[in-house]
Amino acid sequence: MLSEDLARNKRNLREKLRFRRKHFAANLDVLSRLGAFRALPAPLAAILDDRPPVGGYVAWGDEPDILSMLADHPPLALPHHAARVDTMDFRRWAPGETLIKGPWSTQQPADAAEAVVPGLIFCPLVGFDRRGGRLGQGGGHYDRYFARYPAIRRIGIGWSVQEIDAVPAEPTDIVLDAILTEQEFIITGDRL
Repeated sequence: MLSEDLARNKRNLREKLRFRRKHFAANLDVLSRLGAFRALPAPLAAILDDRPPVGGYVAWGDEPDILSMLADHPPLALPHHAARVDTMDFRRWAPGETLIKGPWSTQQPADAAEAVVPGLIFCPLVGFDRRGGRLGQGGGHYDRYFARYPAIRRIGIGWSVQEIDAVPAEPTDIVLDAILTEQEFIITGDRL
């Protein structure tokens, strides 16, 4: 019964935070939108150079777009789904290369792109807390990937309005090492 209550709580929280994210992003003025996530905080830039390739993502909907921020730190890798299954991998990608529509309707590298294991991954958030709790889309793809590769550094990306006091956690949820918002860089552990 507890897991059903937790799952229901997470679904309700996702709905509330998606609404909050959507309205925040829609009401950003042009300059704020152009300036958000365009430059890495200085401590983060140095970390990226030590952990190639860097895993990013192609923004979907009102998620923060980080690809231009990462363009100066190649090589890059993006999530790739071979089918509508519960696993994903990362494939090498460079700005300007073609992206294809994946089985979940997200943009991803071509199937023939080289599979790689990033040294650091930026992952999108629906919600987060300051202890590194992450609320994702609900499919568990990132948590399963992080469980397979626990040494990978994990940085969540979200708008500041997506912060909550505490993300409800299940045993399979993997915490983040840091969170980057349009306002601040929050280090949540000692792995960076």
